[in-house]
Amino acid sequence: MNFFIHQNIVIHNLKIDGITNSSVCQIGSAGIIKPLSQLYNTGGFTEPAPATGPMPETSSEEFIPLVPLVEPSR
Repeated sequence: MNFFIHQNIVIHNLKIDGITNSSVCQIGSAGIIKPLSQLYNTGGFTEPAPATGPMPETSSEEFIPLVPLVEPSR
């Protein structure tokens, strides 16, 4: 049995909070979604990354970002 589905999808805003190696974002219909995971060591690393140093001390001054940020518009 064959199903033919014709869709017209309009997306005005799509927000994805997080994505991992096994995430699936499906818009519309799909007969079969086969899982696929591809992990590559493109940097040629041979050992784990070194441990991070201590966190810098925070001051009571107001945080000023290095990149100017604007207020979100409605």
